[in-house]
Amino acid sequence: MAYSFSSLRVFGSIHCRFSNGIYFKPYHSCTLKSAFLLSGILSSPSWYSDKKVLPLELQSSNLVRTVWTFSPLCMGRRSCKIAGRKTAQDLKKAKLYSKIGKEIVSAAKKGGPSPISNTALAALIEKVKELDIPKDIVERNIKRASEKGQEAFIEKIYEVYGYGGVGIVIEVLTDKVNRSVAAVREVVKDSGGKMADPGSIMFKFRRARVANVKVTDVDRDRLLTIALDAGAEDIIEPSMGEYDTESDSSESRAYKVVSSVENYSVILSKLQEGGIEFKPDNGSELLPTTPIEVDDEAMELNKELMSKLLELDDVDAVYTDQKY
Repeated sequence: MAYSFSSLRVFGSIHCRFSNGIYFKPYHSCTLKSAFLLSGILSSPSWYSDKKVLPLELQSSNLVRTVWTFSPLCMGRRSCKIAGRKTAQDLKKAKLYSKIGKEIVSAAKKGGPSPISNTALAALIEKVKELDIPKDIVERNIKRASEKGQEAFIEKIYEVYGYGGVGIVIEVLTDKVNRSVAAVREVVKDSGGKMADPGSIMFKFRRARVANVKVTDVDRDRLLTIALDAGAEDIIEPSMGEYDTESDSSESRAYKVVSSVENYSVILSKLQEGGIEFKPDNGSELLPTTPIEVDDEAMELNKELMSKLLELDDVDAVYTDQKY
C-alpha cells in the first residue's frame, strides 16, 4: 500500500496531538524525521495485529521528540487475571482491617480502652497478632471509640435470593443500622436479587472455624494426614477462582481445613508442628451444606451482585451456596 508524503504529514499531526495523551504543536510545525520508517510501519500488515511498542521520531523547529506508543497496562490474559486477583485480594484485606477496627471500637466502648481490665479487647489484640494486622489499626480504633458521637457497632445479617435459586448471606457490622439496610436493599434491587426473610437462607449454611492453607505451600496427602489426625471435620478442596485457569491458579488457591470451635486451637498447633503454613480465619466462616450448580449466566450475575455488596463500607463478608 502506497502513501504520499502529505498523507504521512497529516498522520504525523494527528499522532503528535493524541499519542499517549500528550499534546504537541500543530502539524505545520511538526515534520517526520524519517518518513521511510513510518511508511514501512503503515504498509506492514503486522502493525495492525501486533501490540508492540513503536518509536516515532517527530521533529519541530528546535526539538526532536520521540513518541512511544504502547498497548494498555493490562497486557494479555494472564496479566489481566493477575491484576484482577490482586484487586480481589486487596479488597479482602481491606474488609478484614475494617471489621477488626469496628470490633475494637465496640469492645473499647463497652469495656474501656485498657486491655488489662477489658478482656474482650485483650482477646481482639491477640487476634490482631495472629492475623498479622498492623498495630496502628488497634491504636487508631481505640482512640476512635472515645470520640464524641461514635456509637458502638451492631452486627446484622441480611439474606438474599440470587439468580438460579442461589442463597446469599451478608454479614454487616454497622453503627447506623438504617443506613446499612438501605444500602444493601438498593444494591440487591438494582442487581436483580431479592431480599429474603430471616432464616430463609441461613439454614443452608453452617458456621465453622477454618484454617486456609495455600496449595503451593503443602503436599495434599500430607495435609490430609496431619489435619484429619488432629480432628479436622473436613478438608475442602480449592475451587477455581474468578481469575484463575488450570495453568496459573495455584498461587491464590487454598485448602480449607474445617474444624469445630472447640478443636480449632488443637488443629492450628498440629499444623504448626508439622511445618505447614496457614492463615487463620477471622472468627468463623459460613460454609454451604449443599452447594448449588447454576448456569454460566446466573453465576456471573451472582458474582456481580456479591462484588457490589462487598463494595459497601458496612458489609464485612458475603457468603453464597453457589458451586464454582
